[in-house]
Amino acid sequence: MSQPSDHHLVYFADPMCSWCYGFAPVIGAVVTHFGARLPIDLMMGGLQAGETRPMRDKDMAYIRETWTRVHEASGQPFDFGFVEREGFVYDTEPACRAVVTVRALAPAQALSFKMRVSRAFYAEGRDTTSAGVLADVAEEAGIDRVAFEGAFTSPGARDATLRDINSARQLGIAGFPTLLAGNRRTNQYAVVTNGYRPLADLPEVLERWLAAKAGS
Repeated sequence: MSQPSDHHLVYFADPMCSWCYGFAPVIGAVVTHFGARLPIDLMMGGLQAGETRPMRDKDMAYIRETWTRVHEASGQPFDFGFVEREGFVYDTEPACRAVVTVRALAPAQALSFKMRVSRAFYAEGRDTTSAGVLADVAEEAGIDRVAFEGAFTSPGARDATLRDINSARQLGIAGFPTLLAGNRRTNQYAVVTNGYRPLADLPEVLERWLAAKAGS
């Protein structure tokens, strides 16, 4: 019979993905409901990692429309004024790397930190492509700033972030949030959601999955 830790969830997300921000209360409720029965491995998807082109008017229009839809679906607050910023380059790699950095420094805080970064960007209008802003958010989360800054700029953090992004691509995951349920020992996984999903019956679905996998 498998140990409880064999079953887990794998959450592919990006701190600067609006639908992941909308999904934050859902994944938070899942964590509260299942606890150690279904621990979550957080992986960064790299939605627009390495983007170098400043946003154009049509990009801003698309962002405003998407953020409106996410707000309506999830109730999450947005600072819509941010998308009016001229010359903004929507590069999600630094934010992803910040989460990977915290995942290494304080694993238990990785998911909550990802949520903090998302909130800083979407609700507070802070530039989370900036290393300084990300260090501020880490410090606010109780992470030692010097340790964060040293790890964030290291080759190891960059490599680990790239490994996350490549893992998502190799699995064919292009949309976020994506949540998988699986077993570390058997390496068999099922898609729980690919895209935003309200909480609704999600705990019940996962409870049934756990029951079906009991003893496997």
